[in-house]
Amino acid sequence: MVYGKILPGVFHARPNRFIAHVEAEGRLEVCHVKNTGRCRELLLPGARVWLEESANPARKTKYDLIAVEKARPEGPLLINMDSQAPNRVFGEWAASGGLGFVPALLRPETVYGGSRFDFFWEHGPRRGFWEVKGVTLEEGGTARFPDAPTLRGVKHLEELIQAHEAGYEAGVCFVVQMEGMDHVEPNDVTHPEFGAALRRAARAGVEALALECRVEPGRLAIHRKIPIRL
Repeated sequence: MVYGKILPGVFHARPNRFIAHVEAEGRLEVCHVKNTGRCRELLLPGARVWLEESANPARKTKYDLIAVEKARPEGPLLINMDSQAPNRVFGEWAASGGLGFVPALLRPETVYGGSRFDFFWEHGPRRGFWEVKGVTLEEGGTARFPDAPTLRGVKHLEELIQAHEAGYEAGVCFVVQMEGMDHVEPNDVTHPEFGAALRRAARAGVEALALECRVEPGRLAIHRKIPIRL
């Protein structure tokens, strides 16, 4: 996926989860944050960030905050933190044959049971669901999910198990919005219930997949599969 007009900025503050104050082009701008998660380890005062300028002149905020450079001893790490991006890049990847076939149908936002899964697909007699999770938390070269407790994420895994038991193929895909990670693992310290649910789903036959992205300030694309350690 490719963004529109991109410009760099310096993060100042985040008064609430929807907006941030960013210095860009010599002005302090109020920007929409395209990620309602905590992102406390990313959005630190002085952090270099990237903004996308909106093409809608009627919007209250002119810019979206889409990426941040995380300072690390081993060197800076560019992280895309747009929470809508993982579904878009997964959809592009799957539609172009990333799953090993080009689906006859790839439909987003499909209800099953009490959940709305990110994708439903059909290919010949096969059919199934994918749930996509964006990963922005990095610790020592390991990508971890979630960065905050997610009861919704646990519910998705439980209903993927039910879908698989009903005869569908089912999978959860962790889209890693940064480069150079060794592997993905559940963040058992932050939310042990999610880790337990993920292991339970894997034992039940739900596929767990991790895809690392190639990240540029104005571009995001699936790059390679990386291991998941449960």
